[in-house]
Amino acid sequence: MKERMTLTAKAAQTSARATGPEASSKGLIRQTNEALILLAAERVFARTGFSGATMAAISEGSGLPKANLHYYFGSKDVLYRAVLARILNDWLVPTHGITQDAEPRAALEQYIRAKMELSAQRPDGSKVFANELLHGAPVVKELLSTELRQLVIDKATVVQGWIDAGRMAPVDATHLFFTIWAATQTYADFDVQVSAVLGTESLGPKDYARATEHVVGLILRGCGL
Repeated sequence: MKERMTLTAKAAQTSARATGPEASSKGLIRQTNEALILLAAERVFARTGFSGATMAAISEGSGLPKANLHYYFGSKDVLYRAVLARILNDWLVPTHGITQDAEPRAALEQYIRAKMELSAQRPDGSKVFANELLHGAPVVKELLSTELRQLVIDKATVVQGWIDAGRMAPVDATHLFFTIWAATQTYADFDVQVSAVLGTESLGPKDYARATEHVVGLILRGCGL
């Protein structure tokens, strides 16, 4: 429980500093520096993995002295956990619109579009998380089987309620989320493969726009929406 709370608390603390109207100049500087460090860490961890990443490389990528990294996060291990917490937090926020009273098509479309946008804007974050899972999820395994599992159970219950009420086609409510994750994150995790097949050097805004419309349409049609 302690480790699980550490993972989610870091993202919450960063968010609180970002929105607090009473934040001091010193607090804003800390918020800005942490954001730079986390973004640089995403890039480095995505390219080298945890073992290959160094605080020096992250320092260089952030444009901040290495001493700042140790001051804000203490160690590479703590920084890695903070990166994972931030990624998962940002992925889960879009699920808030999936409620029993929501219109199924609008709620699912908003969620899919938000996930596609994250893949476009934060592909390194998706790669970091994928690498963590490919290595057995040593850091986030407990989080996956507790907080993430409960969230999916709650949202699948909402979807099942829509199905039972005849508001959408009968699908496996739990596996629907696995399908959405796979369809959206593939454009970040396997962007090299997608780009090669499309004949482009990298995926640009037009590629993501095309992919988004395809994924949204495919999943909504499968849900009878």
